[in-house]
Amino acid sequence: MPIIASAKKRVRTTRKATIRNSKTKRSLRSALKVFAKSPSAKSHSSVQSQLDKAAKKKVIHKNKAARLQSQAAKKAKKAGIKPAKATKKAAPAKKTVAKKAPAKKK
Repeated sequence: MPIIASAKKRVRTTRKATIRNSKTKRSLRSALKVFAKSPSAKSHSSVQSQLDKAAKKKVIHKNKAARLQSQAAKKAKKAGIKPAKATKKAAPAKKTVAKKAPAKKK
């Protein structure tokens, strides 16, 4: 056991991070298994999402996430699943207010 206070804190922090990372890995693995068993549009989007989250949290390397996403996309295409279109919410149109010209001084 560490004696120094900062080392004790580091142990606590590491324990929390380990739990958080294992949850992320577990949800990723389960999503991959569900997609492998029965590929569907919903399971495909779930896999994509979980891979992005794991890469963002640095649980897996970003290149590995990209590779697994590519493999999942190939399987989805082979199964005849059309990729879900990314729907972007339209930004509200900016209102342009016509400015009045300043009155000329006489």
